[in-house]
Amino acid sequence: MRKPVIGITCNTLLAEGTVLPGMIRAFANTDYIDAVTKAEGIPILLPPVANPALISEQVAAVDGLIMSGGPDVDPQLYGEEPLEKLGCVNHVRDEYELLVVKAAAQLKKPILGICRGVQIINVAYGGTLYQDISQIEGTSIKHFQEVTQRDALWHTVTIKPASTLASIIGEDNILVNSFHHQALKTAAPGFNITAYSKDGVIEAIELAGDHFVLGVQWHPEMIAKKYPAMLALFRALVKQASL
Repeated sequence: MRKPVIGITCNTLLAEGTVLPGMIRAFANTDYIDAVTKAEGIPILLPPVANPALISEQVAAVDGLIMSGGPDVDPQLYGEEPLEKLGCVNHVRDEYELLVVKAAAQLKKPILGICRGVQIINVAYGGTLYQDISQIEGTSIKHFQEVTQRDALWHTVTIKPASTLASIIGEDNILVNSFHHQALKTAAPGFNITAYSKDGVIEAIELAGDHFVLGVQWHPEMIAKKYPAMLALFRALVKQASL
């Protein structure tokens, strides 16, 4: 039996200091590839393309999707003007990934969103974001960790007990890593908020019903080798992709 194929959305990078400077490259960090492989899926990188028909074909060609981390989401996509603390945005990637999420919804392909990935899923389905966590009253945790070890855990997340996420992780309180300054503001219609940090930042959402769409604000791919609970997220995606 063929292993499920998991498409990983790519970021883009303007190459400098290389043999061909100025070239735009599509890439994904190898942590995503390693996590899918360890979860017994077949990782495939999905570079951004502009043709909607081709995007639909990309999504149709895979069994499941990972919406990967990356730059900020353009606030105009959820009806806001850019504020001072907004970081770098990538319009090509924004437009591409919105269409990926919509194609996946039509084809009922399972999706795991990671960091930016949960944010773009939320926006694609009609939710909004905080352009910077400083906009959230009462936040006190440093959500962009600064440590020498990439796989270090950073802060606590509390998971709703009756959620899909809790059934995957197997615990109600976990430690996660954290590399973000944006956050979810309003969850999109049809989504349940299933995890929070101790200072109230939304850490996970999942789509109600039988279509597996789950997003987390941390980076499980970076810690999946070390922590089985994080690898379980990728195993759950692979399982759903095999159905």
